Amino acid sequence: MKKFLVLGVLFLLPIVAYLFFSSGINNFAKLPVLTEKVKDIRDLENNRDTIVSFQNKINIVAFFGNDLAALKGNTFNLDKKILEKFYKFDDFQFVIILPKEAKPKALQFVSEFNNITNSDYWSFVYAEPSEIKDVFNSFKTNLELDSNLQTPYVFIIDKDSNLRGRDDEEEGTLYGYDSRSVSELGNKMNDDIKVILAEYRLALKKYNSKLNKK
Repeated sequence: MKKFLVLGVLFLLPIVAYLFFSSGINNFAKLPVLTEKVKDIRDLENNRDTIVSFQNKINIVAFFGNDLAALKGNTFNLDKKILEKFYKFDDFQFVIILPKEAKPKALQFVSEFNNITNSDYWSFVYAEPSEIKDVFNSFKTNLELDSNLQTPYVFIIDKDSNLRGRDDEEEGTLYGYDSRSVSELGNKMNDDIKVILAEYRLALKKYNSKLNKK
């Protein structure tokens, strides 16, 4: 009996190890910093009673421009594959950057999504076109905003206002995640957010350990 048990373990262990390590390319490394100190949004108008800032938050940032209706499907994908898993984290926020003229559309946008998600967690930031371009350009990506000041790509900004992403085997440097792609959101982006959350948990654990030793 022991002989069969040992043989079974020896047979299964390599398979289990392979599945574990192949579940995410970034699971055992820090998520790369692609751009340091992007432009903050703390001075821009928002829909909150407090300042909205990239600082001290793990941010999912979207530039949804003037044509919000065109991005309903993208937003649904993003919400179901990413956002609803992390809404309850105090240090996590979803920031949508829009032109000021899109404010009425934003209110309608939220109203339409209230039946399928908790859009109360969404932070809207309103700015002039030049200000939106300044923020986007500070990310220093290989992507562009279209004429409506929007892009289907969403971005991870960490607590120090750094743009995070990955060195992807398929696409090279991945600055943003395509919200049109359920696969990219559910696999790559979901994996990368878990990595950055693990980073901060580990840092907090080390900090608390040092305090306890004093």
